[in-house]
Amino acid sequence: MNSAQLQIQLFAILLLACVLCGSAHADEPANEFDFAHRVVPILKQHCFECHGGHRHEGDFSINTREAIVDSSSAIPGDAANSYLIEMVTTSDAETRMPKEKPPLSEADVKTLREWIDAGVPWEAGFTFAPQDYEPPLRPRRPELPPPAGGRTNPIDRILDAYLTEHGVKRPAPLDDSTFARRAYLDIVGLLPTPDQLHAFLQNGRGLAHFADSSEQNVPVPFSSGGSGIDARREELIDSLLADNRAYTEHWLTFWNDLLRNDYQGTGYIEGGRKQISGWLYRALERNMPFDEFVRELISPTPDSEGFIYGITWRGNVNASQKREVQFAQNVSQVFLGMNMKCASCHDSFIDRWTLAETYGLAAITADAPLELYRCDKPTGKTAEAAWMFPELGQIDPKTPREERLRQLAALMTHADNGRISRTIVNRLWHRLMGRGIVHPVDAMQTEPWNADLLDFLATYLADNHFDLKSVIRLIVTSHAYQSQAIALDEQPGGPEFVFTGPIAKRMTAEQFVDALWQITDTGPREPHGSVAAFLTADEKKHHATYRASMVNSDLLMRSLGRPNREQVVTDRPAMLTTLQALDLSNSPLLAATLHRGAEGVLNRFAGQEPGAIVEWLYESALSRPPTSDERAIAVDVLGSPPTAQGVEDLLWIVFILPEFQIIR
Repeated sequence: MNSAQLQIQLFAILLLACVLCGSAHADEPANEFDFAHRVVPILKQHCFECHGGHRHEGDFSINTREAIVDSSSAIPGDAANSYLIEMVTTSDAETRMPKEKPPLSEADVKTLREWIDAGVPWEAGFTFAPQDYEPPLRPRRPELPPPAGGRTNPIDRILDAYLTEHGVKRPAPLDDSTFARRAYLDIVGLLPTPDQLHAFLQNGRGLAHFADSSEQNVPVPFSSGGSGIDARREELIDSLLADNRAYTEHWLTFWNDLLRNDYQGTGYIEGGRKQISGWLYRALERNMPFDEFVRELISPTPDSEGFIYGITWRGNVNASQKREVQFAQNVSQVFLGMNMKCASCHDSFIDRWTLAETYGLAAITADAPLELYRCDKPTGKTAEAAWMFPELGQIDPKTPREERLRQLAALMTHADNGRISRTIVNRLWHRLMGRGIVHPVDAMQTEPWNADLLDFLATYLADNHFDLKSVIRLIVTSHAYQSQAIALDEQPGGPEFVFTGPIAKRMTAEQFVDALWQITDTGPREPHGSVAAFLTADEKKHHATYRASMVNSDLLMRSLGRPNREQVVTDRPAMLTTLQALDLSNSPLLAATLHRGAEGVLNRFAGQEPGAIVEWLYESALSRPPTSDERAIAVDVLGSPPTAQGVEDLLWIVFILPEFQIIR
């Protein structure tokens, strides 16, 4: 092994370790352990009386996962050394928990051991603490604080007052290059090319992604009341939002996850799920108003009906997976931020929703009388079509199914239903800023860390005719968005969280693969499956290559977090897994792409000095030039003259950098 190869190996090990430790922030462990049905009943029966709600005997509380873990009573992944297990299994009757009551059964102890060994998974938004907060249903228009220091964007006005109240300094501003990289990735999901970056830095304007000007549909800029930011940045933001195709193909990832569309996997009957890919693509491309978008999904056209129909599973399934109950679960989660999955078996353990409310929503779409099942056992009762907020109106259960769906669509988008607008603007804030105003985003019963900010964004959406791009623009033109990102070691819940700046985010699997294809010019030239299959011939002719969101998932994308979408996905895991780290180091798909890309790069820079490749690659991948040390190492890796193997090695080194994979 020569010195250059040794450098590469040592550098690779170091960078891989950095990626493993340098994730954007840590979330609670994600797995399939059924916390709500297996663990909550045990804690509620045996522990709640002394350690839940307002009672914390022995300074021990079970109200939240953080309280249990921080007390060291449960060591995630290590039940054998967890004090909780010791206290419920000790033979000393004086110290055994629960006090003065029969000991836990062997089955209950086994469940607790499995729960701790699984990482102490916890249902998003669940707490044993008293739930005194009930979110408002109707819209609320907060009064804006006066602007300070020329920061006139309403978001900044609210947050400046908030930061002052909490004694927190304003986050430091973002430099132009980092801002451009963040804006490109957040709005259209692609990296700025060196030419686009130079155009923005030198001339104040970004370049279009596509040379065909017919692809650009530039809207009248949305008014933010004068944001107080650099006009060059506003121009760049507007040009990105106007790039309808790039915007659409990026946000397809968000909506495919949310609407369970473009799935792959087994377990359902062939043909038992209809994709809505063509409808979704065109809805995003024309920026369909969100209220219209919701109505067409709930009271659907033939092209959009796949969402409410759900999946017909192969074989026998429990009652909570009937297609009508899937409808109730998905509609409430996606559009209202409500978790009714627990309430699909019984009255919910985690919030106020009941089994009857879930089945009332399910009955709206039922073609025949729908019997209630409690814990998969028939009750003999028939559900009557109804929805959860009768103060806005109610469903007439005697009308035909299609009319009931129209009534639900109208109630969902009722002018007084502030919940739907709060839910979607919270999702957009989470996607752009790294964390929701209500966190988690599917727990809208949770108190927001700033109710005025949430309510202002919700009313702003309605004022702008439910134009989602208008909210995205308002957010990204704020000083709050254009501030340096922070990394969180933990995610405090609810109003305990204090905003100090946007949170660094991992690239999605699709963003990583798009960046890989973009830099190496190896993207697929022919559509194969997935969304691309639903494009018309006219739509296909505009695609020289296809984006990752448009084609079938592969092993690399699945490893990096692209879900099968058999369930609604609203937040992909932030932590890098061991499997992902291994695939980033030796995936055959990644290796083959880098090998093909290296040949193309070598031909493109034929006859030029190695430094030209280094400058181009760093600007393409990181939106900055290399440092002198990086340049020296990279030139050594490339060789003189550069070789295909040297280019391949350098591509791999750059793509595994945490700086490349994190949106800062």
